[in-house]
Amino acid sequence: MDPLVGRRILVAVCGSIAAVKLPQLVSSLVQQGAQVRCVLSPRAEQFVSPLALASLSRQPCSLESHQWDPCQPRPLHIALAEWAELVVVAPLSATTLARLAHGLADTLLSSTILATQAPLLAAPAMNTAMWHGPVVQANWQTLCNWPRLLPMAPSRGLLACDSRGVGRLPDPELLVQGTRAALATGGVADLKGLRILCSAGPTWEFLDPVRCLTNPSSGRMGVAMALTASLRGAAVQLVHGPLSNVPASWLDPLDTCPVVSAAEMGAALAQHLPQVHGLVMAAAVADHSPVLTNAVKWPKDALPNPLPLRSTPDLAADLAARMRGEQWMLGFAAEHGLDRDRAREKLRRKGCDWIVLNPVGLAGRGFGNQPNGGVLLWADGREHGLASQDKAAMAGAIWSALAGTLHQFQRSGPRLGRT
Repeated sequence: MDPLVGRRILVAVCGSIAAVKLPQLVSSLVQQGAQVRCVLSPRAEQFVSPLALASLSRQPCSLESHQWDPCQPRPLHIALAEWAELVVVAPLSATTLARLAHGLADTLLSSTILATQAPLLAAPAMNTAMWHGPVVQANWQTLCNWPRLLPMAPSRGLLACDSRGVGRLPDPELLVQGTRAALATGGVADLKGLRILCSAGPTWEFLDPVRCLTNPSSGRMGVAMALTASLRGAAVQLVHGPLSNVPASWLDPLDTCPVVSAAEMGAALAQHLPQVHGLVMAAAVADHSPVLTNAVKWPKDALPNPLPLRSTPDLAADLAARMRGEQWMLGFAAEHGLDRDRAREKLRRKGCDWIVLNPVGLAGRGFGNQPNGGVLLWADGREHGLASQDKAAMAGAIWSALAGTLHQFQRSGPRLGRT
């Protein structure tokens, strides 16, 4: 089940031009099964229609004028604070940030946030100079020290003031993933302090400039693993092949290294491996590459037949042989059906500590599709079922299953893999 289904989410909208993106966020959360209510700061009403938010959420939109309305049987800020399972503050303006950092309960929105015991997801948006100002940064650091608060730093791009820089509100699609992460962790950055290297996507092994050997992987699962880890506090390096069907906003918080071939991916992963705590091998590396290649397009009637092929390197096994005892590796195994024995053999041969067994060959599942599922297998024989779900939700389930063991990981036995 999607972690958003049935959850009570209060969206707190502050006075920023970025508030115009909020109807899309509210609509997305509702469509994915969440119960959503909205509360607006006095200035936010100038940027986004309360009627639009009420219509999209199917709930009344709470405004400053409602705070002490005689029709309210209880103080509205207390009722909202107790109703919410999660408060999403987006966009968080410099003014409301200052109110929260200094405990000022002089608006409905700020008093609701100060009164709630629910976890918070905070996403600032403002001009670049404002964001980098020392007072704003000090207030932001104060807020980030709150327990149960998951911060989403602003993105870089074109701002409403026509300048380019840091200060954009993350796109609604990215805010949805942040909401999932905050619900899964209770607002705790449970992967904070970890440096994680992820691979994603297919590789292309070119025969000539217009033909290549590859597979239908979109890269969505690997990017979801990297993004979710980043949202949960990890510092993530993503090495990815050519991606498809992956929202561009998912890459915004990540340090990315695009590659094409298996050789390029292996070199990039080996370069970053010494600096990280762990490696997620979610890429679908092509198994073979052409022996013969051509710098220009081969005429069809001149193509070698049969086409001579060579095996590409087993990147996971090669990297495992270089890993230290305190480093860990999570692998992925795409198999027809839930063949646990074959997946465990891959886990041992490749030197993984855990492996996700993905059943392929099922309608609507596997490569190129959004749903995924399977089983997370431990080297010691344990396993954890992963229901069929959106790949971003599945990434959250995998990290939740592993988070408690990653910070003090130490491999107990020898690691296999090529030498």
